[in-house]
Amino acid sequence: MPSGLPLVTVAIPTLIAGPMLANCMGALEQQGFRSFEVVLIDNGVSRLESVQFPVSFPVRVITPGVNVGFGAAVNLAIQSAATPFVATLNDDTMPDPGWLSALVQEMLQDAAVGMCASRIRSAGDGQLDSAGMLICLDGSSKQRGHGKSAQDFPVSEETLFPSACAALYRRRMLNEIGCFDEDYFLYCEDTDLGLRAVWRGWKCRYVAEATVSHHYSQTAGAVSPLKARYVERNRLWVAIKNFPARALPMMPFVALTRYLWQLRAVRNGQGAAGEFMRSGNSLFGAAGILWRAHWETLLLLPALLRKRAAIRRTRKATPAEFMNLVRRHAITARELAQL
Repeated sequence: MPSGLPLVTVAIPTLIAGPMLANCMGALEQQGFRSFEVVLIDNGVSRLESVQFPVSFPVRVITPGVNVGFGAAVNLAIQSAATPFVATLNDDTMPDPGWLSALVQEMLQDAAVGMCASRIRSAGDGQLDSAGMLICLDGSSKQRGHGKSAQDFPVSEETLFPSACAALYRRRMLNEIGCFDEDYFLYCEDTDLGLRAVWRGWKCRYVAEATVSHHYSQTAGAVSPLKARYVERNRLWVAIKNFPARALPMMPFVALTRYLWQLRAVRNGQGAAGEFMRSGNSLFGAAGILWRAHWETLLLLPALLRKRAAIRRTRKATPAEFMNLVRRHAITARELAQL
């Protein structure tokens, strides 16, 4: 690429643009790797164009005028840039000084790697938030290592796909498979993109040295009805678009198993399901969320099937290869319900 242009575009969607974004920008200023620009996508009414950040790297602001969602916001940044790599970063994260350098070095070592996952710590307790992602056979996804010690997963290795909270993507891969599916609006768009990349034969690496602190679910809330709605609906979309035909009949049974384990978690006050109830929600409200998720999926089914067909037309991996990789990075319905 032309001399002097950055190697990486860091896309940061923001809704509130408060102190956490300022802290994130400050952490980026401390990066040892300097060949990057930052694109802030103002999904709220923050008037970011008038905000000055004391940083030395290039900063651009994109203002859609409305909240277009996470995936659409990142897509705007991708489309506005010409760099060979795109990093995604939540505005409530603080990357360590060696974060971007570690991701770029890992990507440059293997041209078959299209995605890199960060080592993400929870800002509150310092425990691990994510070391790549896992997939359940009902389409749900969960952070690998979530809630474990920050000392776990110390070695860089293959993983299924990254959490877009803090990830690096190769533009050539995005040109092949397409950017984030904007219909998801919020949650699971990184799962969908990651599985589409797997179908095209791209690899993902977890980079243990690329560490980030994250204030988990600050926008929609860790156990809010809004988050529950999008997660439940979008996991259906992930499976319908991406799972091989032989895996789809198992979806309802795996989901039912998860629901039963979540009912037990509610009774014992455990996990996210127990926290959902402690936050003032009810089983009746949860049932309404499930009904709405399935209804919205039914309405969009023709479009989902068209997208599924497009993925199949361009795939390089066989269904057996896809499922072998998924099984190596799977989480069971019981494990998912207990988190």
